[in-house]
Amino acid sequence: MKPEIDYRFSELPEGGTTMRVAEGVYWLRMPLPFALDHINLWLLEDGEGWTIVDTGIGGEKTRTLWEGVFASTLGGRPVTRILVTHFHPDHIGQAGWLTQRWNAPLWITQAEWLYGRHQRAEDDGSREAVAQAFYSRAGVSEEQMPALLERVGRYRKGVEPIPAAYRRIFGGETIRIGNRGWQVIIGEGHCPEHACLACPEDRLLISGDIVLPRISPNVSLWPQEPDGDPLARYLGCLDRFRDLPADTLVLPSHDTPFTGLHERIAHLRQHHQHRLDLILADCAETPRTAIEVMNAMFTRKLDMMQLGFAIGEALAHLNRLLHDGKLARQTGPDGVDRYRTL
Repeated sequence: MKPEIDYRFSELPEGGTTMRVAEGVYWLRMPLPFALDHINLWLLEDGEGWTIVDTGIGGEKTRTLWEGVFASTLGGRPVTRILVTHFHPDHIGQAGWLTQRWNAPLWITQAEWLYGRHQRAEDDGSREAVAQAFYSRAGVSEEQMPALLERVGRYRKGVEPIPAAYRRIFGGETIRIGNRGWQVIIGEGHCPEHACLACPEDRLLISGDIVLPRISPNVSLWPQEPDGDPLARYLGCLDRFRDLPADTLVLPSHDTPFTGLHERIAHLRQHHQHRLDLILADCAETPRTAIEVMNAMFTRKLDMMQLGFAIGEALAHLNRLLHDGKLARQTGPDGVDRYRTL
């Protein structure tokens, strides 16, 4: 644990139970069926009702836990708004069910709503074809390819049907929830248009997946935008938090609430710079494929789900260096891209 980061709560709420973290703000920890085994959701008192921030992954287990929360925490008051930070399954997975369960609107940014609807739609085969070409250029082996392509259709399994209508959230707007005004700060790079909620007066920040206390948020290149520069967008968006008070209590989507926002952002910047420097050194003498760069970045054994994220991370860093003119890329006779330091 880095000394600049102060974890404010020594105890965690049990799965499916809540803990008060500030006046009118409750922490709900829901289980996930992944190596990252939980997500933090937030219940905000909102006048005569409640606003829910993020929803958990789709499936009967999460719904059962939610029903327990409704019976215990809400105090007879209804859910009047479901606010989703971004389109990833652990965040938007139960949004469709919750909006129907409470006849409440979905609040989300436009890009996240569009992306979630797109990802959940039936694939005509084009998404898998694009993914196969993308991973082939990265140097993925024939043995690894089927598991990576299987991920293309996995989104639907963790996400209930996403509502066909929504209330659009805009960066810079202030959303009134109960007695607080929450400023919307848009995060990028981890996803297209992630909504974070800040209340500077009360020194609170719902950071979602943009700022996490121990792990670095996944910043990946994805098949549908192979020439993108998500790492530049991620590093750029971190500047939007610099005016928040130093003692802001950060409420992240994973791990535990903490203070030390600006120190943590500095650590994240250093982390990515270290990876960029490592890649430049690795590609200095011999041109490397994305898979080879990934193996230099991640020395531990990866399962197939982690493999997809790790390839995306490697490519995001490679593209950052390409856009910055520090690497060259050449496609070989085998159709695989190789990178060398300039």
